[in-house]
Amino acid sequence: MAAPEQNHLIHDWSETGPRRAQWPASVMIDDETLRDGLQSPSVSDPPVEAKIRILHLMERLGIETADVGLPGAGSRQRAAVVSLCREISEQHLRIRPNCAARTLMVDIEPIAEVTQLTGVAIEACLFIGSSPVRQYAEEWDMERLLRCTHEAITFAKREGLKVMYVTEDTVRSSPDHLRALLRAATGAGAERVCLCDTCGATTPNGAYNLVTWVRARLDEAGAESVGIDWHGHRDRGLDLANSLAAIEAGASRVHGAALGIGERVGNTPIEQLLVNLKLLGLRDDDLTCLPAYVQAVSEATHVPIPVNTPIVGRDAFRTATGVHAAAVIKAQRKGQEELGDLVYSGVPARWIGRSQEIEIGPMSGNSNVQYYLAAQGIPATPELIRTILDHAKKGTHVLSEKEVLEIVRLASTPAQT
Repeated sequence: MAAPEQNHLIHDWSETGPRRAQWPASVMIDDETLRDGLQSPSVSDPPVEAKIRILHLMERLGIETADVGLPGAGSRQRAAVVSLCREISEQHLRIRPNCAARTLMVDIEPIAEVTQLTGVAIEACLFIGSSPVRQYAEEWDMERLLRCTHEAITFAKREGLKVMYVTEDTVRSSPDHLRALLRAATGAGAERVCLCDTCGATTPNGAYNLVTWVRARLDEAGAESVGIDWHGHRDRGLDLANSLAAIEAGASRVHGAALGIGERVGNTPIEQLLVNLKLLGLRDDDLTCLPAYVQAVSEATHVPIPVNTPIVGRDAFRTATGVHAAAVIKAQRKGQEELGDLVYSGVPARWIGRSQEIEIGPMSGNSNVQYYLAAQGIPATPELIRTILDHAKKGTHVLSEKEVLEIVRLASTPAQT
């Protein structure tokens, strides 16, 4: 039977019916692994050599910008930022650096100094708490916030820095306060504004409504050229969904971190952003080094990769279930790698340099054993298949390669008389 077109094999309900997303042509990514990611209370701050390796992997993934640190936080952080910017300059990397800073001169000056020292343009990400709850806790009033906003951005622009104005906890800020802060920021020269779900408190509807509202206010103020960033945390587990909603509403750059590391339970995982944006047709990056990138971050920060982590976890493309394995094998036997990647997977394993893995366990069937033995180059007799399967079904776990080979060895050893 001739192979049908892929779009005839899968019906996409996100493209039919009353609720359909209107996606932009493309979207940029800002990698926060080396700044917000390192603010996790459980990570280790890596040596600069490890940060440089991670930076090169970001480059290979096509990530446009990266937050390379907060140089105002101390000499160690400043030295790392200098080294990363020098690496960008000397190796002619395409990725562009930015640095976080409070809306205070003491934080902005180190960014300007690194730019002067390395000759690399750095985007200054100037943040200030904007929500009523933050204002109440800090005993700030709007007059103070507006003054800090104007003075900080004016100073940064005078130092030759591009500015992204970051309103912390934007999703819980009032429209009146946001309107005033955004007007002050764009009036002082901010090229971008960053809307933050700092506490992971909103839903996709909230993200969409906020970005739509901000885009309209910017356009009304004559700031059509000002771009919108989205920075979302994962406290409610809605980080990726919120990022996609923000993109649909008009955010042209979204933030994330490898493995979702960051403050508390972290940020939107970069690996999930990259794959989903490619699936949606918004990016076309070569993601074959994605596992290496995540592994490098894991090793450098001492954050383990859970086996069930989407896309990069050990079990992401692995099955020992008979029904699943049989379907994958039948698809692969049709001579179509793409079909084998689709039948029991929502993400093409080949995109990230992986493949479907079929193993043998208590829930397996004959297909699992036949496939496994063929992959090992071992002749699959009915007796051997039955022996391995009987052993697996009496156990509690997926058989390791060592265990399977031992069963094969014992089965092939003549009985002693």
